Amino acid sequence: MTEVSSARPVAGVFWMLVTGVNFVAVTALVKYLGPRVPAAEAAFLRYLLGLVFLIPMIRPILRAHLTKRQVGLFGLRGVVHTLGVVMWFYAMTQIPIAEVTAMNYLSPVYVTLGAALFLGETLAARRILAVVVALIGALIILRPGFREVNSGHLAMLGTAILFAVGYLVAKVMSEEVSPAVVVGMLSITVTIGLAPIAYSVWVTPTLGDLAILFAIASFATAGHYSMTLAFAAAPITVTQPVSFLQLVWAVLLGWIVFDESVDAWVITGGLVIISAISFITWREAVLKRKQVTPLVNATKV
Repeated sequence: MTEVSSARPVAGVFWMLVTGVNFVAVTALVKYLGPRVPAAEAAFLRYLLGLVFLIPMIRPILRAHLTKRQVGLFGLRGVVHTLGVVMWFYAMTQIPIAEVTAMNYLSPVYVTLGAALFLGETLAARRILAVVVALIGALIILRPGFREVNSGHLAMLGTAILFAVGYLVAKVMSEEVSPAVVVGMLSITVTIGLAPIAYSVWVTPTLGDLAILFAIASFATAGHYSMTLAFAAAPITVTQPVSFLQLVWAVLLGWIVFDESVDAWVITGGLVIISAISFITWREAVLKRKQVTPLVNATKV
């Protein structure tokens, strides 16, 4: 990632705070919707209703004249992101918000491993250490053998891996086409990919359900836009720590709104993972190497 000016750190922090609020709103609305609408259908309607925001991206996509290889890579990203989104929506109906949020922080760790395995980036000792620490954090959250690890936890583990694969493909494509094409093609391919899965479990949604899903699409789009503004205003070393406040918001939201207990183990594990990601980001900034660790927000639905 190109280093940005630090002349407006306050603006960068502000826009990242706005980003966190938007994405927590997405999480809250998905949790509120609950199992009333099947996970695959809810994810499909979220993307279908969100296509209205892609109208400005149609022209850049048509002008890109994508090659067969590029279409194939976008298709691959669409498939893995489709599965990841379904699993994320499902996990939200099975486990507390704080656990979903904390386990979502694993995606940047998987990206670090994937960049070394598939993109030829160096997996230095510091990165290996950070990955190990992050995985320890995941074990603290899951505590296998000490409590039941249910399907929601397994879904989140899969979600983090699938989103990481999608990010790596996006990283490759971002060097060949504009951001508008990358974002637009993701929404189009995921909408198409979700359609048959949603059809197989279709339940007619109410107008209220559709309103909630449109709000989810709106908050998600606003979150990605405000995140872009944060990147433009300040370096990632300034904005990334602010993104970790989402774990705080998630814990408070689950406790106050959804009557979920505050689990000290989940918070501890989340902080361990956050520490690992922060270390990777800081070292990359110090060494002025190309940034490969995405913000957690970058993999949001």
